Amino acid sequence: MPNKALQILKHYWGYTSFRAPQQEIITEVLKSNNIVALLPTGGGKSICFQVPALVNKGVCIVISPLIALMQDQVSNLMNKGIKATLIPSGSTQDEIITLFDNIRFGNTKFLYISPERLQSRFIQEKIKQLNVNLIAIDEAHCISEWGHDFRPSYQNITILKELQPTVKIIALTATATQKVISDIISSLELENPTVFKKSFFRKNLAYQIFKTEDKLGKLNQIFTKTKAPAIVYVNTRNKTKEISNYLNAQGFKSSFYHGGLSSVEKKLTFENWMSEKTPIIVATNAFGMGIDKPNVRVVVHINLPSSIENYIQQAGRGGRDGIKSFAVVLTNNSDISLSSELLEKSLPTIEEIKIIHQKLYQHFQIAKGELIETAFDFNFLAFCNKYNFIPSKTFNTLQILNNNGIIELNHNFQQNSTIQFLVSSKQVISYSNQNSQVKNFIQQILRMYGGVFENPIKIDEFYIAKKLGTTSWFVFDTLEKLAQKELMVYTKATNNAELFFLQPREDDKTINRIATNIQHYIKQKKQKNRDLLQFIKNNSVCRSVQLLSYFDEHQTQNCGVCDVCLHKKKSPTITVKEIVSLFKNKESLTVPEICSLLNEKEANILILLRELLAEEKIHTKNNKYFLK
Repeated sequence: MPNKALQILKHYWGYTSFRAPQQEIITEVLKSNNIVALLPTGGGKSICFQVPALVNKGVCIVISPLIALMQDQVSNLMNKGIKATLIPSGSTQDEIITLFDNIRFGNTKFLYISPERLQSRFIQEKIKQLNVNLIAIDEAHCISEWGHDFRPSYQNITILKELQPTVKIIALTATATQKVISDIISSLELENPTVFKKSFFRKNLAYQIFKTEDKLGKLNQIFTKTKAPAIVYVNTRNKTKEISNYLNAQGFKSSFYHGGLSSVEKKLTFENWMSEKTPIIVATNAFGMGIDKPNVRVVVHINLPSSIENYIQQAGRGGRDGIKSFAVVLTNNSDISLSSELLEKSLPTIEEIKIIHQKLYQHFQIAKGELIETAFDFNFLAFCNKYNFIPSKTFNTLQILNNNGIIELNHNFQQNSTIQFLVSSKQVISYSNQNSQVKNFIQQILRMYGGVFENPIKIDEFYIAKKLGTTSWFVFDTLEKLAQKELMVYTKATNNAELFFLQPREDDKTINRIATNIQHYIKQKKQKNRDLLQFIKNNSVCRSVQLLSYFDEHQTQNCGVCDVCLHKKKSPTITVKEIVSLFKNKESLTVPEICSLLNEKEANILILLRELLAEEKIHTKNNKYFLK
C-alpha cells in the first residue's frame, strides 16, 4: 500500500489504517484494474474510490442514483476541505459550462452525476474534455434487473467507456447476490475485473424476531434493558411521531425522523441523535444516508421491511464498533398475513400509472408536447388530496417515473430558510443596543449576510449557531422573536420536494415505452416480499445462515445468538399444566402477564398457548386468554 494513500486517509479521515478489504481494493485501483466491490453496510465503500482518486491527478466521476445521496457525499467531502461538485438539477447550459470550467481549472477532485444527467449530449462532450482518473459506480446493484432497486437508466452508463476509454471503473454496492454481481460485470463490459466480496456475516449482531401482540410493551422492555443508542424503524410518518411520543412518555429520550421533515428539522434531529441528546431515533426508511455511528446497540423493526436487502442494510447499522448488538423485528401473525395484501394495494397498475402521470403534468399546467426545464415546488400530499390518489400507490408511481428518467424528484433538496429586515439598519442597531441578549446575534447576522435589508437572503441556522458558539434552538427562537416584533420576515425552509420533468408531455405514449420495465418492477417487488416473509416465518434455521444463503454464502455454522439458535439451546422450563393452574386463580391474562408470572420467554409461552388453544382447553379474546 503506497504511503501516500495512508497519508491521505490520516489527513482527511483521521484514521491510521484501512479496514479490510479497503487496503486490498485501493491497491488494485492504484494498479489500474477494474474492480467490483461488494461491501455490506458499514464497510466503508466511499473510501475505496475517494482515497485513490486523491492519490492521482485528475477528477473522479461518481455515478450515483439519488440527489440526496450525492448532496450528502459532496457536503462531507467539502467539509474535509476536498473540492467536490454535482450538476444541480435544472442547470442552464451556461451554468454547466462554468461548472466544467471550474472542474478543469479549479482542481475539483470529484464530480457526482446521476445516470439520467449523463444521457445529455452536451454533458457528454464536456466530460470528454476532462482529465478523469477514475470512474466510480455507486449503488451498482441498480444496473441489474435482479437487483432490489433496478434503475433502467443505469444500463446506459457504459457511454462513459466511449467518452473516457482508458479510464478504469470501480463498481460498488452493499447488497448483491451472485447473479447481480454477474449482471454488473456484463452490463459495464468489464474485462477481467477483480471482485471483492466481504461476507455478510456479523458475529457481533444478533438477529432476533419476536412474535408479539404487544409491540409497545416489548419496545419498553428492550429499552429498559438496553440503555444505548438505537434506531426504531416504522413504515409511516405518523408512526414515527406516535412511537417517539410513547417512548418519551415512558421516560426514554427519543426523537423522530421522516422524509416530510424540513431540511432544518432533519439536521437537528440527526445532530441530537448523534450527540445522544436523544439516543433513540424513530424513523422511516428515509433515515439511512450518512449514518456513521459505531455504537448503535439496537435496531428495531416495528413493521416488516420491504425486502431482505433493505432489512440487512438497516439492521447492519447496529454494532459497527464490533461490540454485541441486536437487530430486532417485532411481528405477529396479523403482520405476516397482511404484508402481501398491503403490497398489492400499494403497487399501481399500468393504467393507474398513466392517470397519475397525466395528472402530474396537468397539476403544473403543462401542455401536450411541452417541456419545462425549471424546477417545480412539489407538495406530495397536496397532489394526492387534489386528485384523490392513494399515497402509497402514488409514491410508487413517482419512484417508477423517477427510475425510468421521466421525472427527477428530490425529496431532500437544500431549500434554505430566508430572512429580510423590514426596518432600517439604524433601527436594527438601535434595537440591538437596547437588548443586550440579542446584540451579538444581530451583529453576526449583519456580518454574515449582505443585502439583508434589500431582499430575502438565504441563511443556514446551523452555520449561524456554529459561528456564535450557541445551539441551533437559540438561533431558531431568536429569529422567530425578531419576526414577531416585525423587525424582519423569517421564512423557514419548507418540506416540499423539488420536481423536474425530463421529458415532454406525451401522456400514454411515455408510459407505453416503459411498460416492460414497470411489469418487471412489480414482479420483483412481489418476489422480494415473498423472500422476506419466508425468512420471517422460518423458525428452524439460524437467522444468520438464512441471510448468508440468500446472498450466496453457503455457511453451515450457526451464529448461536439469534432467536432460532437461542430457542434451540433453551427449551421451555414450564408446562401447560402450570399455565392452566395460573388461570384457576385469575379470570383472564395477557401474554406479558403470563410471562411475568412464570418468568418465561414470550416465544415459549406462545408455543404452549397455541397447544392449549388447539386442544380447546382455553379461549382468547381481546388479546387475553382464559379457561373454557
